[in-house]
Amino acid sequence: MLFPKKVKYRKWQTMRKNPLKVGVASRGVTVAFGSYGLKAMGAARIRSNQIESARKALSRYIGKTGRLWIRIFPDMPYTKKPAEVKLGKGKGDLQGYVSPVLAGRIIFEVDGISKTMAQEALRKAGTKLPVKTRVVAR
Repeated sequence: MLFPKKVKYRKWQTMRKNPLKVGVASRGVTVAFGSYGLKAMGAARIRSNQIESARKALSRYIGKTGRLWIRIFPDMPYTKKPAEVKLGKGKGDLQGYVSPVLAGRIIFEVDGISKTMAQEALRKAGTKLPVKTRVVAR
């Protein structure tokens, strides 16, 4: 799974913007490396294990001929308190890392395979993610 090698602060403050009213991404919105990409149609926080499961589904389908790029990186830590713990005992322990994704962001890119194969591979990867996605071409 993806996670940063070193972080300055172990725990971050929670972003207070409503992800439903955040808007659209302004960077990472075009297919830059490959021929086909998987675009997020809504805002979400994608965990590192969700990125990894989508990457596995993609790489299994495209085989050795295709090339794959991951355009997001989970660098934002998230915490969770154990079950049945009362309030007022501090912030919870670190659980993992997430990547905040806005609408319009390209998540994965592929190249070196046919159009139908790329569409099916990216569709399978999109089912592993907690956000609606669309396959886009360059």
